[in-house]
Amino acid sequence: MIQFGLDRLLADPALRRPLAGKRVALLAHPASVTRDLTHSLDALAALPDIHLSAAFGPQHGLRGDKQDNMVESPDFFDPVHGIPVFSLYGEVRRPTAPMMDRFDVLLVDLQDLGCRIYTFITTLRYVLEAAAHHKKAVWVLDRPNPAGRPVEGTLLQPGWESFVGAGPLPMRHGLTMGELARWFVATLKLDVECEVITMQGWDPHAAPGYGWPAGERSWINPSPNAPNLSMARAYAGTVMLEGTTLSEGRGTTRPLELFGAPDIDARQVIAHMQAFAPRWLEGCRLRDCWFEPTFHKHAGKLCSGVQIHVEDPAHYDHATFRPWRLQALAFKAIRHLNRDYLLWRDFPYEYEHDRLAIDLINGSEILREWVDDATARPGDLDALALADERAWSEARRPFLLYP
Repeated sequence: MIQFGLDRLLADPALRRPLAGKRVALLAHPASVTRDLTHSLDALAALPDIHLSAAFGPQHGLRGDKQDNMVESPDFFDPVHGIPVFSLYGEVRRPTAPMMDRFDVLLVDLQDLGCRIYTFITTLRYVLEAAAHHKKAVWVLDRPNPAGRPVEGTLLQPGWESFVGAGPLPMRHGLTMGELARWFVATLKLDVECEVITMQGWDPHAAPGYGWPAGERSWINPSPNAPNLSMARAYAGTVMLEGTTLSEGRGTTRPLELFGAPDIDARQVIAHMQAFAPRWLEGCRLRDCWFEPTFHKHAGKLCSGVQIHVEDPAHYDHATFRPWRLQALAFKAIRHLNRDYLLWRDFPYEYEHDRLAIDLINGSEILREWVDDATARPGDLDALALADERAWSEARRPFLLYP
């Protein structure tokens, strides 16, 4: 039976012994729960040997109440536990000195999705840097990467760092939060006490979850539009839709598993994808569909769409499914069918005003330029991505904590 880092810390007093007499803070969100679905804040507060002094919430808040991006969460006082809850997606993104003064050890218990753009990674980097500066300790209570070990996408290029790009990672990085913490400490040369409470029994290669312990643990949304394992598998590609005029399914019951718009023909898009780069569609099934978002892009309008199906074991192949390439191919198909299609959305994205969102998401201009170049072939993007993927697979090796 798999044990997450939180469950191990709660069950083993020896693991908690170094926390005795210290003020402990928790960085968490709605998916920070025990096996029996008790939130980590409540579970830790119930231990007589843990002195909770503060809590922190990342993007979408400790309670996960903020639906969209760029919707900030306020600080508040938790009346149950009598502690302040500080927002790291409100007035600040990095913890301030007064916030850091509230604790000696910060426990980080965040369920990630295994994608570079998911901002919990950036928040992890920021708290590690702040801990190094203020001489505080950080303990990461490790959780699975539901996207598993596969690596995909080009590396974020120098100068493209942002709140959705914490460092030179590929889009699909294949690490847990504990492993990422080790990588940040090493590559940023941080002088910080960083402990990882590892999982027991996690096999990232085991079917049917291939990263997520399907059948063993309940899925809790780590953010409002991360409702299931299918979304987590597709997210390293579908997140790019946030930088386009296409709906990513926000305002439907299947966000970030489908895409579409009122003015595309989904069947034609799929047909061109199959003709242009059929190997990039392996490991899943595409289905044309119709949907009407209740909010967000194209709200109240009937959209012709494509849904990516990765839940049926007869269709899904974890080793060959490549969501980043698949979504790039969809953009290419739309551009081929209509050279003048207004595909790239020009708007402030995560408070960046000077760079296109699609480039910020990808950490460079490489993907957009490939899509817009009528002469570019699949092999051109493959050559750039494969080199980065091989380099990252080797670079991450020293930081792996699991087989």
